[in-house]
Amino acid sequence: MMQHGAYDEFWQARDLRRYLKNIQPAVMTVGGWFDAEDLFGALNTYKTIEKNSPGAYNTLVMGPWCHGCWARTDGESLGNVKFGSKTGTFYRDEIEFPFLAHFLKDKPDPKLPEAFIFETGTNQWLREDFWPPKNVVEKMLYLHPNGRLSFDPPNEAGPSFDEYVSDPSKPVPCISGQAAGMTREYMTEDQRFASTRPDVLVNESEELTEDVSLAGPLTPRLFVSTSGTDSDWVVKLIDVYPEDYPNPTGIRMGGYQQLVRGEAFRGKFRNSFEKIEYVMPDIAHSFRSGHKIMVQVQSSWFPLADRNPQKFLDIYSAKAVDFQKATQRVFHSATQPSGILVPVRTK
Repeated sequence: MMQHGAYDEFWQARDLRRYLKNIQPAVMTVGGWFDAEDLFGALNTYKTIEKNSPGAYNTLVMGPWCHGCWARTDGESLGNVKFGSKTGTFYRDEIEFPFLAHFLKDKPDPKLPEAFIFETGTNQWLREDFWPPKNVVEKMLYLHPNGRLSFDPPNEAGPSFDEYVSDPSKPVPCISGQAAGMTREYMTEDQRFASTRPDVLVNESEELTEDVSLAGPLTPRLFVSTSGTDSDWVVKLIDVYPEDYPNPTGIRMGGYQQLVRGEAFRGKFRNSFEKIEYVMPDIAHSFRSGHKIMVQVQSSWFPLADRNPQKFLDIYSAKAVDFQKATQRVFHSATQPSGILVPVRTK
């Protein structure tokens, strides 16, 4: 595997999507919004069947689960985040069992929706006619100077940027207080530990006066530069809880910075000399009134992503001497407006 560092014929032959054609049996694809092992697989299995076999019975279920947690837990919480009900039990009793009873035992049709989606934030199940839903409008969340985040574009006329030094010998970890390893709960992990690091850019909105609900994929669009010859760019979308949020678990949840979605992109695969753009997996999350929206940008996320030497070479054969510091800049001017394109639900 380490001899195939790009999406070449080796990986293409192992890509399940190319074989999902002419599907005949009824299909229910089940995934977890916090599946650290294979969030991509569930979403793209459903979307590929929908595209290649439009007449197939094809339904999607996405809940607030880690990998396989829909089958083996009650789904009431993950890490420090509570979901308000036993979502795993609900899935098994009200979705999975009626589906199997109908198609295997000729029991009554449960009339499941096209997509049964759990929206985090509001902690409610939604029955969708399409996924992603059609009642969304794409809006840019723009990075601004002084750590601001807004749906309004920046108006700085000249060069405007923030910068940080990325050091592969001191990578940003995915879990607080841990230099290596990860847990399945990292996808709801509190990001306050990262927001205090000098190698993590932090942009935060004003306190929301109404709910902002997102449904579908996210697309970071960053105007960047680096003093190296290759770099990773990690973008994290975060829900910042109010300071007076209750603390039911004993953890201080006031000001909690819950990771909603994060994804890394390796710079050498970009399609532009100045712009990094890539699609992150879907979300269904409502940022509630009184909360804030935060975006963090960094250039390492260890050990989820292997360390980039920040030098253009075959990373799998890199030697210790190849790993070097790099100065990273993220621009936010009227002509270089970095941010994230997000799908906002309309009323």
